[in-house]
Amino acid sequence: MADHKVLHDKIHEVITEVGKVVVGQDYMVNRLLVGLFTNGHVLLEGVPGLAKTLTVNTLSNVLDLDFQRIQFTPDLLPSDLIGTMIYNQREGKFEVKKGPVFSNLVLADEVNRSPAKVQAALLEAMQEKQVTIGETTFKLDRPFLVLATQNPVEQEGTYPLPEAQVDRFMLKVYINYPRKEDELEVMRRMSNQSFDDSVRSILSKEDIFAIRDAINDVKVSESLEQYIIDLVFATRFPKEYGLNEEAQYIQFGVSPRASINLHRAAKAIAFFDGRDYVLPEDIKEIAYDVLNHRIILNYEAEADEVSTKQVIDAILNKVKISK
Repeated sequence: MADHKVLHDKIHEVITEVGKVVVGQDYMVNRLLVGLFTNGHVLLEGVPGLAKTLTVNTLSNVLDLDFQRIQFTPDLLPSDLIGTMIYNQREGKFEVKKGPVFSNLVLADEVNRSPAKVQAALLEAMQEKQVTIGETTFKLDRPFLVLATQNPVEQEGTYPLPEAQVDRFMLKVYINYPRKEDELEVMRRMSNQSFDDSVRSILSKEDIFAIRDAINDVKVSESLEQYIIDLVFATRFPKEYGLNEEAQYIQFGVSPRASINLHRAAKAIAFFDGRDYVLPEDIKEIAYDVLNHRIILNYEAEADEVSTKQVIDAILNKVKISK
């Protein structure tokens, strides 16, 4: 575990370094690192001004990764994202001009502002880890992570991501307003025009892959693997798990991606805590972020003001771990 301890300490160094610039968003930073170290994309949802872009930008500098931010707009084209063929007059032939998706960290800002074709192009890159321009297919650089943001307030002129596309994101993280003392610190820092937002680079790509390997080695007991399956099946067949009240509100349960991502993410949470085995608490801690965008509620839930979080609470309370 000696090497693991070094890697574990480096993760905490990353969090401390990001904290020099970003205040009070430890939860978001933690979830972004879970995504990075388990090869999963992250969808961030929160009102404007909660430092989503600043956090991702700062994190990319601390990780020494290539970073591109793409502002999604209604007039964006797939070629603006993945690139296109351009004619070189001097050479008399077409050449490939690669788009901003050719990066390690891609921030898709307000992803629900662009039409379906652009969303589809991004999601293909996320799923296949490759892009086709003209007749040539290009592999994307590793690690490749898409961090998409969406603003829940304005629905005017937006194109909500279809459920099947949202399912491609490993985690959906809700970003809340900072606490009073955190906002006071943010205000003091950001109103100081000579504030230095430079950070040290702590992790190399080799470190990231080493941490991925270490997380992969974290053990999950058979009873906890069965627990993950039970949580997933409770969203599909709630009555079998005594969730009679919740059954009337769930339109669709979660897909098999949920069980895969719960398994992976729980291992990352355990590793961050310095353990090489998963506890039930690790699964419960990450369950909301893995399940909240995959459970589809019906109109009755909306009418009765039942939230996805309440349904997940009930599932976590009812489903027991079999010994």
